Amino acid sequence: METSVEELDANRVKVHVAVSAAEFEKSIDAAFRTLASQVRIPGFRPGKAPRRILEARFGPEVAREQALKEGVPHYYSDAVEAERLDPIAVPEINITAGEEEGDVEFDAVVEVRPVVKLTGYDELTIELEYEGATDEAVANQLESLRNRFADLTDTEEPLIDGSYAQIDIGATIDGAPVDALTATDFLTEVGSAVITPMLDQELRGKRPGDVLEFTEELPERFGELGGKEATFRVLVKDVKKKTLPDLDDDWVREASEFDTVEELQEDARKRLDLFARVQAQMALRDRVLEELAGLVPVEAPEPLVNQEVEHRLHDLAHRLEPQGVSIAQYLDATGQDQQDYINGLREGAVRAVLADLGLRAVVIAEEIEATDEELQSEIDRLAERVGEKPNKVRRDLERRGMLEEVRSDIARGKALQFLVDHANVVDKDGNAIDLALPDASGDDDNGDETVEEDESSEQEEGTA
Repeated sequence: METSVEELDANRVKVHVAVSAAEFEKSIDAAFRTLASQVRIPGFRPGKAPRRILEARFGPEVAREQALKEGVPHYYSDAVEAERLDPIAVPEINITAGEEEGDVEFDAVVEVRPVVKLTGYDELTIELEYEGATDEAVANQLESLRNRFADLTDTEEPLIDGSYAQIDIGATIDGAPVDALTATDFLTEVGSAVITPMLDQELRGKRPGDVLEFTEELPERFGELGGKEATFRVLVKDVKKKTLPDLDDDWVREASEFDTVEELQEDARKRLDLFARVQAQMALRDRVLEELAGLVPVEAPEPLVNQEVEHRLHDLAHRLEPQGVSIAQYLDATGQDQQDYINGLREGAVRAVLADLGLRAVVIAEEIEATDEELQSEIDRLAERVGEKPNKVRRDLERRGMLEEVRSDIARGKALQFLVDHANVVDKDGNAIDLALPDASGDDDNGDETVEEDESSEQEEGTA
């Protein structure tokens, strides 16, 4: 097989493929074998009729037509690999010779991924809204810890937001009791709206022994009862206030592994600072990709944009599937217009495609490569995630022609890290920001675990 490539406009190329008649005979033989398995010829078992018998009955043109239909796509794929092309769309194939006999030739016009050249990518200036561990944040952290160790004590003072009421509560709708709103010795925090907003409003200023009666429309979260009017009767039995422990060394020793308030404050400061740095680094990577996309001197190819939109829609559908919710239902529940949502997806897809083209340009310009060790590490990670042996995952990737794509993904990841490392990171006033993480040793180990837990929690919330 001989191949050649001619560059056209709009990121298109014309691939010319010539297959000798002798080579194409292999495809014709395969077509006859397929035909033999599909027809019954008297005197022969299924699939055993010889080619000469089949040619005599059906004519040679039948197998040749089938050979062209099945063989040309394979020849095209071989040509793409031989010429090291990166097609991003379905080719337009035109057979120019060999439809009836002899050598087979065809042209395939296809759009390929553009290769761009960038300038200024290694000196990006990224402005971030970054604030380390402030005194206020440290104080809030310790206050949160004190709240976890707070005691509830009885008081005769009137109820206010933040205090607790122990109540007997009952509700009826059209005179019928509502079991879900009936309880004895129920403890509720005033201002929490854990039952209904009006209950908190009625409780404010009340003391033990007071009786409340009011009517309120139930919120939608009450399901089939939502929107119905319920009549409440509430007896305030006890009032309790939250008593926080004193912030002193004795309490610190009881509540933590530290001996003094100063040590606890310093630990909180380290944890908050580490978390702020990790969050800022994540934001930095996103901002670097945004800036990189702006440096790409071409428009995002439409086939790549469409692929990215489809990928994002598929990802959303996959995340909604366990909840039994369709994309249309999700958009309706969140009050989003379908076309506006698609337009937003396309805008994000365009930026993602341009950023990817930029990363590929950096890989070429900086001669970044993924080593065999890095490739194997990624295969090991994929194997662990899917519960398979690494060798099997590697064979599957090779069979599907995906191994080099994995290697390319690794290289683009290294290119992104190169950009992050070379970026000039500043705050809103233009002052340089140091986002380097402390060494994860000694006391910092606990801080790393906290950050990882917080990140995981935020990612889960974002997914939900």
